[in-house]
Amino acid sequence: MINKRKNIKNSNLLALGLGIILIILVNVISSYIFTRLDLTAEKRYSLSEATRDMLDDLDDLVYFRVYLDGEFPAGFKRLARETREMLDEFRAHNPNIEYEFINPSAPSGEQERQRVFTQLVEKGLSPTDLQVKTREGTSKRIIFPGAIASFHGRETPIQLLISQQTAPPEEILNNSIQNIEFSLADAIRRLTTSYKPKIAFIQGHGELDKNETLDATAALQQYYIVERVTIGGQLNSLTERQESNDEVTAIRNKFAAIIIAKPDSAFTEKDKFIIDQYIMRGGSVLWLVEPVIASMDSLQVSSETMGLGIDLGLNDMFFKYGFRLNWDLVMDLNALSIPVNVGQMGGQPQFEFFPWYFFPILTPLSNNPIVKNLNAIKTDFISSIDFVNSSINIDKTVLLTSSNHSRTVNTPVLISLEILGQNPDERLYNKEYIPVAALVEGTFESLFNNRVPPEIAESKEIGFIGESKKTKMIVIADGDVIKNQMHLSQGNYYPLPLGYDKYTGQQFGNKELILNALNYLTDDSGLISVRARELKLRLLDRNRIENERIYWQVFNTIIPVLIVIIFGIILGVMRRRKYAR
Repeated sequence: MINKRKNIKNSNLLALGLGIILIILVNVISSYIFTRLDLTAEKRYSLSEATRDMLDDLDDLVYFRVYLDGEFPAGFKRLARETREMLDEFRAHNPNIEYEFINPSAPSGEQERQRVFTQLVEKGLSPTDLQVKTREGTSKRIIFPGAIASFHGRETPIQLLISQQTAPPEEILNNSIQNIEFSLADAIRRLTTSYKPKIAFIQGHGELDKNETLDATAALQQYYIVERVTIGGQLNSLTERQESNDEVTAIRNKFAAIIIAKPDSAFTEKDKFIIDQYIMRGGSVLWLVEPVIASMDSLQVSSETMGLGIDLGLNDMFFKYGFRLNWDLVMDLNALSIPVNVGQMGGQPQFEFFPWYFFPILTPLSNNPIVKNLNAIKTDFISSIDFVNSSINIDKTVLLTSSNHSRTVNTPVLISLEILGQNPDERLYNKEYIPVAALVEGTFESLFNNRVPPEIAESKEIGFIGESKKTKMIVIADGDVIKNQMHLSQGNYYPLPLGYDKYTGQQFGNKELILNALNYLTDDSGLISVRARELKLRLLDRNRIENERIYWQVFNTIIPVLIVIIFGIILGVMRRRKYAR
């Protein structure tokens, strides 16, 4: 009997020792190997194939300094935790990922903190004012919810908290968490890509000039080599020809995409042919075209101006490619406010802000990765877009629409400042979600099938193609979407960030829209599709929390204790019966 008990005791001690050794081994191994089993319905903890491919190609250290350390509310702690876990996931796939979390408010001296804050702003991070609850009440704190990634001496900022003006805080944080993989992977791509595709702004038809697109150009240069090209009827302006024995053997596009931003004069048939053949060879186009001429400059000298339709000679191309820009203007109750001089006080003009219904603010509703989770878009005299019957090989997607309280006014239309300050007749704003931006992709038919322009029909170098390779176009019926405002300082004009409105001080999502549009048009890796990932926001019902607070507090404290007691009683009864035998 004694030997039997001794054997049982030795067996238990052996099992305990083995268990302790196993736990120690698991902890040691887990400190070197990071892995997790993703059982979530939306696979939120699984890296996309595009991200994994990019990490596979990473052959040197990328270092992230994340400024999300310190005392934050629960939502920001969750953002910090998710960022850390995503970086761990990256590092598990490639050990060349390293990171540290930093509290920028850690320096004790106010002067030192301000120096750190200034450095972070200069590096491209945007601060956020945060109200933090303390024992004395609430205090205001400046935080930088972002990171700086560095590689081979180069740095790039990462804004982890996205901006969405109309979304509640919980949704903004959830959308920011959805976007973490894309933000981090995109930063790695910007730092490590050695080859940059070429894109071009088209000139020669009154398009926006270099200063008006300066900020957009600077942002695009992180990904592309950006050029400005005047077509001028030159066959080789968008394509290049390989020759052998004085014969053209191959023709290929010079640019991965072209941007046509707010032309104001008609395109010649030859220029249209050159653009058409660029598209037929698989080229992508971002059309930022206004079918109506209207300008606020005229309203600075008069209280009225006219909005007139303009014929750019592109309507037949657009119709062939499956869409149409209408000669109208969209008016929307969700509109940007503009300053209006309402009088003088002390010899100084007094300004008040009134909504200008001709400047709709577009809130992206589509789940397409080009606009998903974007901040609101600022527009300036935008028109509507229709889809038309065309090839069945073309897919059409609406990217941006007006709000559910909007209308269209056909040209010619009188644009008057008299509507400012007046209560709008909401019965007139009875249209919902008018399309103003669209994506068309697929195989397009050439506009010039059986009608090549006579001036180039005799050329042996045109290499005419009647049906395109699979390609994409994005069309936005407002050229000012890509235009940065200018700031007058000491007699000189300086460009402001794209999407920033100098009158209201608001920052809109125009820059991100342009970047996403070009990334989508040129991205073969599929990284842009990561933005389409959706993490469901499972929030508690606030009304039930308030109305049933006592019930759920009692339920969550008493019921677990009762379950343990009942389980103990049942276990005791079973043991008593077993040993009573």
